Amino acid sequence: MGGEGSMAAANNSLKNNRNLLKKKRKGSLAGSYGNLEMAEFPEATPQQLLEIEKKIRNKNKQARIKQLIIFAIFMLVFLSFIYYLIN
Repeated sequence: MGGEGSMAAANNSLKNNRNLLKKKRKGSLAGSYGNLEMAEFPEATPQQLLEIEKKIRNKNKQARIKQLIIFAIFMLVFLSFIYYLIN
């Protein structure tokens, strides 16, 4: 049967590539973050959380309004162009 030599070469190549890879370190934070200490952050009060929520809602509302204005302008220009082409 043919193909045994090419399959052996493929298996050998895979084996060599696997050996070239770095061995995975065990642990949750391996590598350069291994010795990093976690920072302590203060807990947010319910009042602060409500203020943050209001700010986020306000930003999202402003972004939505901007998107609608840009879409309206684009549609106005597009429809004007189509009207110009028809007439």
